[in-house]
Amino acid sequence: MSYKVKLNIFEGPLDLLLFLIKKEKIDIYDIPISLVTDQYLEYMELMKMLDLDIAGEFLVMAATLIHIKSKMLLPQEELEGEEELEEDPREELVRRLLEYKKYKDAAERLQEMRARNTEVFLRRGAGDKEKVYTEDGVDYFEASLFDLITAFRKVLKDVPKEAFHKVIRNEFSVSDKIHDIYHVLAKTSKMYFSELFKNAKNKDEVIVIFMAILELMKMREIMTVQKGFFGEIEIIRNPELVKSS
Repeated sequence: MSYKVKLNIFEGPLDLLLFLIKKEKIDIYDIPISLVTDQYLEYMELMKMLDLDIAGEFLVMAATLIHIKSKMLLPQEELEGEEELEEDPREELVRRLLEYKKYKDAAERLQEMRARNTEVFLRRGAGDKEKVYTEDGVDYFEASLFDLITAFRKVLKDVPKEAFHKVIRNEFSVSDKIHDIYHVLAKTSKMYFSELFKNAKNKDEVIVIFMAILELMKMREIMTVQKGFFGEIEIIRNPELVKSS
């Protein structure tokens, strides 16, 4: 596919690690480095598959995780003769994560104060979760890029294996899928992310639909929201556009 979506990615490698730690309910002080490394590399592969720009810092972190994993796998007797600068190979990574999380939390608080003062809708930047609206007493938060990739990962795994080998050139286009999503949102105020993929014929169509969602997000036509952390993702029209219409 020659069509590439260039989406501004607010999140970096530390954001992805914090996302995985929270998703897997991991103790940040005792990170199972093998599990986290494998998942981190899988998410990077999905990002490459979607033609998302991956900054060099993602690759540096991947190398760091692999290095830590290899040190953790070494027999203890091989480490006895080495001058150990760190008691635990994960110690520096944990320190960086805790420091970054502290700044993220501070940025979140500042953004909430700004939103209250200006009384306008603000797109989430470095903060953790931005509340978009409340409906029937339930708060809806904007889904992060990694939330979307997690949902995409699940959809991709549900595609029948035989469908992965069906290649029909130019059968699907991002512009057509954008039109389809517009058509659905013209009839309903929101829809579940998973519903868009129910009739997907193969892996290529799944990828094109997801790229159409990213393009609409880039155009600020839609937003993806969740009821709390890791809830099912729903797609809505951008509240800013709804207010101005």
